[in-house]
Amino acid sequence: MKPPYDRAAPIVTSASRHSGIGMTSARTRERLVQRLREQGIVNPEVLEQIRNVPRHLFVDEALATRAYEDTALPIGLGQTISQPYVVARMTEALIEGTAPRKVLEIGTGCGYQTAVLSPFVKFLYSVERISALLERARARVKELNLRNVHLRHGDGFKGWVSHAPYDGILMAAAPLAIPEVLLTQLGPGGRLIAPVGPEGRQQLLRITRRGDDFHQEMLGLVSFVPLLKGLG
Repeated sequence: MKPPYDRAAPIVTSASRHSGIGMTSARTRERLVQRLREQGIVNPEVLEQIRNVPRHLFVDEALATRAYEDTALPIGLGQTISQPYVVARMTEALIEGTAPRKVLEIGTGCGYQTAVLSPFVKFLYSVERISALLERARARVKELNLRNVHLRHGDGFKGWVSHAPYDGILMAAAPLAIPEVLLTQLGPGGRLIAPVGPEGRQQLLRITRRGDDFHQEMLGLVSFVPLLKGLG
């Protein structure tokens, strides 16, 4: 179902830097998309974003040949770029039915999840606690011309209250429990997608707000870096 607004333009990767060569070629990307299909990702627009977003731009040059493997990769500062399957699964779970208009992302990281999600929403607000990572993400957002993305250096436990309420919240780091303040920033009918639990035992949850009640669904096991308080 199409949302009741014009989506942001999809990422176009015709330029050589974006298209990549060798292990970042179109054939390599297509193999990744096929793997995600086999693992159960069914939304064709999400699969198209996985195909089009130049993941090699979000990792160190030394890891560019592994950018289209279905695996998490280190991006420095103790952080990782999420596995493409998990990015696709979280995006698909968030936009199922009618895509949310305004979304809060907790944990910008390198900006890969941000870039995949961007065309599906009208406004995307993203918070990152590590300033060095945020600056890298800011450069990628500018390079890819993601005009609906707004970035902030902040504590993810606090969300971004000045733009609340949100139709969707996506968390790219794992708390032991969902912070209450984030639930209060979720609007009526809104969905929150988050990995929850200690390292090695995290569940991907979808929480839907229905009035003052919150309906919880388990979407599978995942592995994320922990959500930390404060700024870095």
